[in-house]
Amino acid sequence: MGWQLRFHGVGSASAVALGSAMATIERGGRPWLTVDCGGEGLTAYLADYGAYPQAVFITHAHLDHVGGFERLFVASYFDPERHGKVKVYVPAPLLPLLHQRIGEYPNVLAEGGANFWDAFQLIPVGAAFWHDGQRLEVFPVRHHWPDSAFALRLRGSLVWTGDTRPIPEMLARYADADELIAHDCALHGNPSHSGIEDLEHEYPPALLRRCLLYHYASAADGEALRARGQRVAEPGQVVALNPPAHPVVDVT
Repeated sequence: MGWQLRFHGVGSASAVALGSAMATIERGGRPWLTVDCGGEGLTAYLADYGAYPQAVFITHAHLDHVGGFERLFVASYFDPERHGKVKVYVPAPLLPLLHQRIGEYPNVLAEGGANFWDAFQLIPVGAAFWHDGQRLEVFPVRHHWPDSAFALRLRGSLVWTGDTRPIPEMLARYADADELIAHDCALHGNPSHSGIEDLEHEYPPALLRRCLLYHYASAADGEALRARGQRVAEPGQVVALNPPAHPVVDVT
């Protein structure tokens, strides 16, 4: 068993039945790196693995993508095996927003004596970072406001767009090695999210065939997207990935 992507949730912020958009890259059948930490997504993660994530990448600070952090804090802070060891990779421009959203509540513990980030190993990242011997790339997407949302690339294996409008120029650069592209797409677009007509207009057919769509509004909308010939992710779905193209570095 090699590399896989497991979807814990595939819905938009209001599509609770589909779960908050969140996934885990697996290696050898085990969780390797989780993308985002929404509330429903974290519940699904626990059901899938029976434990909390050990490494998380954050795409942006909207609450359907970071709303599980309070539970993750409690699970990490009070566990000596996890305290200060759970890696949280955050694009550097997101740090102020993320801290305001989840880390700035006064006295994170009523007893005092604790800071929110004590529970984690917070790792600000730029255009690229290393995780477990693999180099991953980070690039901005078009969601709500400039430099407020970012995508993740494991070269040759996966591009996870996060919430975004169409980004043909970015995918021409960051999805040029036959990666699976997990792409935000609803039946109808808006100023912060892609709709299927947007993608069909902006992306060449060969690129669109590599897209696996998530962050849609309902099961019915998912079926409508499939009726247009698109691949659509479902909660709990596991998808095989190509091995990363970048060579593994021995870090032992």
